[in-house]
Amino acid sequence: MRSLLSARQRNALRMAWAFVAPYRWRVLGALVALVFTAGITLSMGQGIKLLVDQGLATQSAEALKHSIALFFALVLALAVGTYTRFYLVSWIGERFVADIRKRVFNHLIELHPGFYESNRSSEIQSRLTADTTLLQSVIGSSLSMALRNLIIMIGGVVLLVITNPKLSAIVLVALPLVIAPILIFGRKVRALSRQSQDRVADVGSYVGEVLGQIKTVQAYNHQDEDKHRFGLSVEAAFATARKRIAQRAWLITVVIVLVLGAVGVMLWVGGMDVIAGRISGGELAAFVFYSLIVGSSFGTLSEVIGELQRAAGAAERISELLQARNQIRAPASGQLELPTPVQGRIELEDVHFAYPLRPDTFAVEGISLKVEPGETVALVGPSGAGKSTLFDLLLRFFDPQTGRILIDGQPINLLDPDQLRSCFALVSQNPALFFGTVEDNIRYGNTEASDAAVEAAAKAAHAHAFIMRLPQGYQTHLGDSGLGLSGGQRQRLAIARALLVDAPILLLDEATSALDAESEHLIQQALPTLMQGRTTLVIAHRLATVTRADRIAVIDQGKLQAIGSHQQLLATNALYARLAELQFNSQ
Repeated sequence: MRSLLSARQRNALRMAWAFVAPYRWRVLGALVALVFTAGITLSMGQGIKLLVDQGLATQSAEALKHSIALFFALVLALAVGTYTRFYLVSWIGERFVADIRKRVFNHLIELHPGFYESNRSSEIQSRLTADTTLLQSVIGSSLSMALRNLIIMIGGVVLLVITNPKLSAIVLVALPLVIAPILIFGRKVRALSRQSQDRVADVGSYVGEVLGQIKTVQAYNHQDEDKHRFGLSVEAAFATARKRIAQRAWLITVVIVLVLGAVGVMLWVGGMDVIAGRISGGELAAFVFYSLIVGSSFGTLSEVIGELQRAAGAAERISELLQARNQIRAPASGQLELPTPVQGRIELEDVHFAYPLRPDTFAVEGISLKVEPGETVALVGPSGAGKSTLFDLLLRFFDPQTGRILIDGQPINLLDPDQLRSCFALVSQNPALFFGTVEDNIRYGNTEASDAAVEAAAKAAHAHAFIMRLPQGYQTHLGDSGLGLSGGQRQRLAIARALLVDAPILLLDEATSALDAESEHLIQQALPTLMQGRTTLVIAHRLATVTRADRIAVIDQGKLQAIGSHQQLLATNALYARLAELQFNSQ
């Protein structure tokens, strides 16, 4: 069995069992109900035999009444068993999907950002929704059908042999002919099912990309091209699905022809035996019943196997997500603790770093820098120089290939990432706002903050006035990414969020570079309050921010070119002087 399954399939099976195991008693109850209903179904064949031989053939009204009473008793028992089975199996399916979605999301949200550089978030979202929904359908329905029909098929074959060994030989000869195409076509269906799920994920990914950037799409009149590209994605998904459907259709067709063909031959032989008096009409009727339910079970199994193959592909894709390892973790041993309170001293010692997708190109090359507690250091350099990468390394979104980064003398790779990141407040150039209220977004980094603290932070960030002009004030719901707010308003909400976090180290990533003069003026008024008493690293293009810094670090091509005051660098560093001439003199 082990050799028949690939490593991915074994992982998928182990994953599925891990999620079902906590509910083993409900699973056992469902299996008991399933076996019970299958037994009732099989016993109906004997009821038909009694009805024909003792009720109809003897012309006895009393015997007919007893036969009909037995039939209704079986129907009632079947109804009760089916209700129990359906409820328990459906409950297990829904519970399974709820648990797996929570586990996958909890796992994904802890993975380092480098994972999302090589995996599209929209495809991951498809796995979390479409694939888990498919698993729910299979576990809550198809798997139960498969087991029930398997039990009925096996029980039906046994009863066929008991009822009439001669006729059973005809049916049993057909079994290998039916099993062979199931195995042959099933392997192809499994491979195509995996491909089909991947193509569906591509469709979802493209929709997410386009709708997420709908303003850009329409501003460039790109709708026709996007319609064309989306059509290609949909057609690719359809082409793969068509191949899968064709394989399943062939499987079902072959099974029907072989099974019902065997039943036809059996009816001819059995009918001749009834005419000759070798068997009774009731035996033939029971045998026909068992033959039909065995054939029906085979047909249903051939259909359900296709669904199970699709589920196997979905389970493999989800298992792959759960197998992804987080490369940024707390050390297994030798973990250090930051002193209390954190002073905010930052030290970079000969740091070299290249992004995983560009391993041959250093984004940061040999940078050594010390920032004292409470000091403000501006990072200046052309686009792509490595300034934002330094922020990624400080927050330990990535680890450098060589060199060390220390906070208050403690190497950050020996700290718990959660404790490390609690030392930082980040205000980025394009601040991340989430679907929810204004208050929720300000409170994002400190969910326990009081309403008064939220309002105080908004006032300090010069955001309170515009918030109060919104329809519901602090309870106004924002669209995706703060849609509907200006750039300056989003920045001031991000500053209010950073103020509420009250972290000892502040990271400002070009917080005013793309704003109008009025918004910049308001934010420049808010920044001194935010920076007061904090170690601050600021990526700056604006003269007002740069000249306020205690020191300025000039970075180019991942290297620290010079560090000093504005006036010192104007006199000693050609790159800084050129940047100042291009960017600062215009102000």
